[in-house]
Amino acid sequence: MALVTYLPRLIPSLIIDKVSFGKRFEKFIRLIPYTAMAALIVPGIFSADAERWYIGIIGGAVAVTLACFKKIPSSVVVLGSVLAVMLVYLLI
Repeated sequence: MALVTYLPRLIPSLIIDKVSFGKRFEKFIRLIPYTAMAALIVPGIFSADAERWYIGIIGGAVAVTLACFKKIPSSVVVLGSVLAVMLVYLLI
C-alpha cells in the first residue's frame, strides 16, 4: 500500500529534472500557492459578518496594505488586520 502511494510521487520527481519548461510555465507554477491561498481567504473576507459586510473588507484591506511592506513579518500582518477589525467593531 505504501508503494502504491509513493510511486506516483517519486516518478514525476525523477522525470522533472530532465524536462525543461518555459519561463511562462515556471512563473505559472510559482504562483499556484498564492492563488490557492487567495481562493481560501477571499470568500471569508466577504462573509465575515452578514450584517456588517464592510468589516471583512476593512480587515482584508489592512492585511493587504501591511503585506505590501516586505520587512513586516506575517504575524504582524495578521495581528494588524485583527486589531483593525476589532477597532471597527468597537467604534460601531
